Amino acid sequence: MTEELQIIVCIKQVPDPHYLSKITIDPVTKTIRREGIPAVMNPLDRNALEEALRIKEQLGGRVVAISMGPPQAERVCRDALAMGVDEAILLSDRVLAGSDTLATAYALSMAIKKLGSFDIVFCGNETVDGSTAQVPPQLAEFLKVPHITRVRKILSINRNELIVERTIEYGYMKLRVKLPAVIAVTKEINEPRLPTVSAILKCYRKEIKKWTVSDIGVNPRQVGLEGSPTRVIDVFSPEVKRKRKIFEGTTDEAVEWIIEKLHEAGII
Repeated sequence: MTEELQIIVCIKQVPDPHYLSKITIDPVTKTIRREGIPAVMNPLDRNALEEALRIKEQLGGRVVAISMGPPQAERVCRDALAMGVDEAILLSDRVLAGSDTLATAYALSMAIKKLGSFDIVFCGNETVDGSTAQVPPQLAEFLKVPHITRVRKILSINRNELIVERTIEYGYMKLRVKLPAVIAVTKEINEPRLPTVSAILKCYRKEIKKWTVSDIGVNPRQVGLEGSPTRVIDVFSPEVKRKRKIFEGTTDEAVEWIIEKLHEAGII
């Protein structure tokens, strides 16, 4: 590892969660219709950025944000610069369109390798549009480093290792991981800072590096629809058929009535 901590944060532009009820699926392309839906940074990616910035403030170092998406994803790169990252990179290429989680992780790993050595790669545990939580582990495999998902707290950190709390059902695990590593965080880890007006104004004067697949040496056959081993075959809205019956009477009468109906339905 280098003397100065090198921290990378993967961020993504997603539909605003406040508009999720208005999102529909295109029956032909099987993709989200994004027209009229504001785009924002994935909420957990903000937590990842915040944790990276806190570590930089504690131990020093450099924080780089990387986003893979269409040209308009430049907005989330600006948001990252406003929060305080040292550099923002947008990986954007038509060849990347339709990439599943594996193809996405491969492309991100190649971008990270182009940057050189690193100590920590922070990610949000999952995104609101896909919610697969697959990219961080897949990214770690491509980078050949250990990873921990569902991290809710960093207990201690030095230039060689992290000790964290990882959320599990009904509790948490305490884990130690050698660096470099990929860390996927949950919303419990922190409260993301709000950029100042001055920082927002300054972020528009900063350069955002824009890379294509050729810039990072990606094999085009391993990204996009062609390079994705998984794809959406069909999308449908499930029909839930329910019968509603209302009974009025005393508690004892209601219990007898319910038991009778359950017998009639063959449930008991």
